[in-house]
Amino acid sequence: MLREIVDKLDSFEKKIKHTFGNKSLLVQAFTHRSYLNEHKEFLLEHNERLEFLGDAVLELVVTEYLYVIYEKKTEGELTSIRAALVNTTSLSKSASEIGLDSYLLLSRGEAKDKGRARGVIWANAFEALVGALYLDGGYKVAKKFLDSHLLNKTETIVAGSLWQDPKSVLQEKSQEIEGVTPMYKTIKEVGPDHAKTFTVGVYFAGKLAGRGTGASKQEAETAAARAALTARKWN
Repeated sequence: MLREIVDKLDSFEKKIKHTFGNKSLLVQAFTHRSYLNEHKEFLLEHNERLEFLGDAVLELVVTEYLYVIYEKKTEGELTSIRAALVNTTSLSKSASEIGLDSYLLLSRGEAKDKGRARGVIWANAFEALVGALYLDGGYKVAKKFLDSHLLNKTETIVAGSLWQDPKSVLQEKSQEIEGVTPMYKTIKEVGPDHAKTFTVGVYFAGKLAGRGTGASKQEAETAAARAALTARKWN
């Protein structure tokens, strides 16, 4: 089984322009916890430890990059830009662009789920891949990959002010224009504990102004704020 999986990943290695010396790292990066529940004989671990490592490598690479190219921006601005680059939506989009979904090892149930939870799995696997690249080739290899598949989005994010916190902007605008403070309320939660999707509404004086979904309440609140800004043409 492992040999077949490794053979299939040859095309992915060509796509990211890195041939793994340790093929098991690449396979592990794509192994979701649910897959092991249905394949007890599988010899490798799931990708959560690699995801943990990849998250740290990702943060360092992005932080160093932003520090060097934006000499005039404050710590707060750099933090916000970094958050926009490494959030779940951004990472899942990058994962989709490299066709990562085609190589994921999932349970039959997870493989059928095409909703929000799938995007979270993509983002987590992207981080695990960064961790695997770091272990296999070191910092330079991980950075080269991120240069091509994530950091190239920085200019678009900065030019469009996509790094600004929608919740802060909404609060400022709502108080200035309508004299109210936005209030956030969770409308519903769906999915298992490890992959919940939250729907949150933002309200002005008890009236729904925007609705958003996310893998965390914070992410859903941000999406709701963005929706409210769009609805009122304040963005």
